[in-house]
Amino acid sequence: MTFAQAEPGPSTAAANNRQILVIMTNHASYPSRADTTGLWLTELTHFTEVVEAAGYTTVFASPKGGAVPLDERSLGWLYMDKPAREQLQSPAFRARLQNTLPIANVDPSQFRAIYFTGGHGVMWDFPGNLDLQRVAQTIYNQGGIVSAVCHGVAGLLDLKDEQGNAIIKGKNITGFSNREELLSGMKREVPFLLEDRLLSQGARYRKGWVPFTSFVITDGRLITGQNPQSPRAVALAVITELSHER
Repeated sequence: MTFAQAEPGPSTAAANNRQILVIMTNHASYPSRADTTGLWLTELTHFTEVVEAAGYTTVFASPKGGAVPLDERSLGWLYMDKPAREQLQSPAFRARLQNTLPIANVDPSQFRAIYFTGGHGVMWDFPGNLDLQRVAQTIYNQGGIVSAVCHGVAGLLDLKDEQGNAIIKGKNITGFSNREELLSGMKREVPFLLEDRLLSQGARYRKGWVPFTSFVITDGRLITGQNPQSPRAVALAVITELSHER
């Protein structure tokens, strides 16, 4: 088990022809807010820029396939950086976001790792999705890595190991905290609180001392990041674990 309060130093992995599956939400609406939710953009771009620079390829998928909505707040000046803005201006990148694979069509045997992005939308369409559960469980049970950041950790809630046990039970896991949900002003909007649900399912929930700072935990082949500040550190942890595979 590894705790990372801040992003680790650079890590490399040999270039290979295997792929990392990246999962995003299709859900865009809040119960009572006028603005829209969806993918928190930098939770995608910060992860992919690290793993792709290390020689891995990524495949974009979502519960329904097709277009991925972008969380309006994630596009604000406070959260966007230059690389994310450049990605968003790229026609090729925008086309990828408009044409994600339906998770039902994904062959999990082709992937060494899966990564669940966040944004509040995932709280509605990640839990309870049987195809998403099948793909992620297969990747994990064939020896691959399951990783997630922020609200994307909700994608781990239904996953079982080969013995039928919840893979998060007894594992050190992080994800968006109750305090961060309160500070973000979304506590009354979400269908459940992620921290509470992880604890109720037997995970050993951990979080950083300071909200909205990078915090990542590696526990075996489970890698989780707490918040939007954590995807680069998640990516580096994934690369490290992949480089250890025989």
